[in-house]
Amino acid sequence: MQTDIPTGLAQLPQVHEARNPGLPLDLDWVRAVQANTSAIERRAATLPGRRSVKKAYQAAWLLKAVTLIDLTTLSGDDTPGRVRRLCAKARQPVRQDILDALGMGPITTGAVCVYHEMVPTAVAALHGTGIPVAAVSTGFPAGLSPYHLRVAEIGESVAAGASEIDIVISRRHVLTGNWQALYDEMAEFRAACGPAHVKAILATGELGTLRNVARASLVCMMAGADFIKTSTGKESVNATLPVSLTMIRAIREYFQRTGYRVGYKPAGGISKAKDAVTYLTLLKDELGTRWLQPDLFRFGASSLLGDIERQLEHHVTGHYSASYRHPMG
Repeated sequence: MQTDIPTGLAQLPQVHEARNPGLPLDLDWVRAVQANTSAIERRAATLPGRRSVKKAYQAAWLLKAVTLIDLTTLSGDDTPGRVRRLCAKARQPVRQDILDALGMGPITTGAVCVYHEMVPTAVAALHGTGIPVAAVSTGFPAGLSPYHLRVAEIGESVAAGASEIDIVISRRHVLTGNWQALYDEMAEFRAACGPAHVKAILATGELGTLRNVARASLVCMMAGADFIKTSTGKESVNATLPVSLTMIRAIREYFQRTGYRVGYKPAGGISKAKDAVTYLTLLKDELGTRWLQPDLFRFGASSLLGDIERQLEHHVTGHYSASYRHPMG
């Protein structure tokens, strides 16, 4: 039987429910981190076939996945109307007739994620729902704007009402092994967020190796990241199972050593319901059921919700419906 604390985590320091405060940079720990790429890839390749859920169990997993989505629009042609429609979808992500047939009460997505310019619109549209607004920041997606402007951008989004900030790290710090610079940058971004939770986007497709991914994950957690996130969704390679396994195990090691839980967010390229179930089972296997909650896991996605709703309708009716019956807004 799966327990809340997976095998290997039984001997822990005191477990803390407060947000991760970070700790001083430990370069010995960082440099000791390795990643066996061939073993990670072999393990990841087995995941889609190792955990198969069907019928009512599959529907339950898919409903859980809905509540973990950061429903996202990050396009140059975003308008207030589009954001309001997306927020309406976040408030009722699955059609009421499907929920009724499944015997489910109301559910919402985990958050709505937008550019800074659209934060006030999203905050107004979600007022009173408890659904947080996340803003991408720090020169998203490249993270190459002047540093003082990146820090100021965080403050502007928090002042506008964003309660979560998705920041992008400077990839060059990872590629050159300048862990002190990465730590200092992440710590300042965390301080600028204040009470807002911060998700550190690693842009893993641009970091070169899984070892770099593991070390960057650890440094960001040491600097106080509340979540580590795979991608901006704008890279040529976004979330993958080997990268996810690498990052999740970094989270596990950090928790084992410190007692602080850090969240995980795969983003980009996850558009099918079956893929969502694979990611959730990976998380449950590696970290336990406590991580299957919105405060510790999110999908960065938009089209994923449409496919999940379509699969839920198939479960209820036995027929696949056209995608236009499940619009995002």
